[in-house]
Amino acid sequence: MTAVPLVSAETIERVMSPAAAVAAITTALASGLDVEADHERVFAPLSAGEFLLMPSESPDAAGIKVATVAPGNTRLGLPKISAWYLLFDRNTLQPAAIVDGTRLTTLRTPAVTAVAVRGLLAADPRGPREGIDRLVVLGSGPQAVEHVATLAAILPVRTVTIVGRTPGRVDAAVATLRRRGLDAGAGDIGDTRGADVVVTATSSSTPVLALADVAPGAVVAAVGAHGLDHRELEADLVIAADIVVEARSSAVRENGNLAGAAAASPGRSLAAPANLVELVRGEVVRRPDAPAVYTGVGMAWEDLAVAQGIMEIERRETAPEETT
Repeated sequence: MTAVPLVSAETIERVMSPAAAVAAITTALASGLDVEADHERVFAPLSAGEFLLMPSESPDAAGIKVATVAPGNTRLGLPKISAWYLLFDRNTLQPAAIVDGTRLTTLRTPAVTAVAVRGLLAADPRGPREGIDRLVVLGSGPQAVEHVATLAAILPVRTVTIVGRTPGRVDAAVATLRRRGLDAGAGDIGDTRGADVVVTATSSSTPVLALADVAPGAVVAAVGAHGLDHRELEADLVIAADIVVEARSSAVRENGNLAGAAAASPGRSLAAPANLVELVRGEVVRRPDAPAVYTGVGMAWEDLAVAQGIMEIERRETAPEETT
């Protein structure tokens, strides 16, 4: 029996750049993928937390991410979330690879956000935007840093401001971004009003951004809240915005930003959200002076698309050279 390749976080770092992850997501969305039909995530309770299972299938492969969520680990100095990704051949369902799921997640989440932000900037009613003048990120953890790095990999970014509650973490994030050649600094919530793109990547369960905090026509990407009881955006921002989600089906099941806005404003209807396939096809029309909000929860097809991309690059790198 052939050994199943084990793809470490170090291998992922070596073979898959943020720009390549964005390309893998874009290719999947343009390939005829039905995001609305992707499998639901499965949560299974455990004594120390829960399992999170994310199965998906593409024309070429099948895969599942198996993650554990252990809230108590933060007190022990251990990661709250750990994960592995299991990749299979689509036709025989034989195992093809075991991929570090934690690094896969920190790679694919900002890649999906970058696709959304790029699409919303291109749909700006004032004319297509091909860069970011002022990027403000609420949050100072790994996802905050990776979102900046991924956006900067596909779009020119002039300045970056990191806003967080813990000065030491903010300083560390700023230092990391500066080492990567970005013009980054620390700021506060008032900086969001001058930004053309705002990313919320926080662990807060209550809103951190309202309509008054963003400029007319700004693009907001809210990626930190997971579950119907958690939200990063105030209802007034969600109600005023043009909305894009990964898929309407997953948003109904899990998006707390949308559910919270609906609950806080009975009798007022939200704008009908577009999904990422529609955005990539250029079918999203933004309203003048209205903010645009992308709010994501994470979907299984995203992990599969990036995992396949990693394995394809790995195969090309390890294939023997042809001789003539």
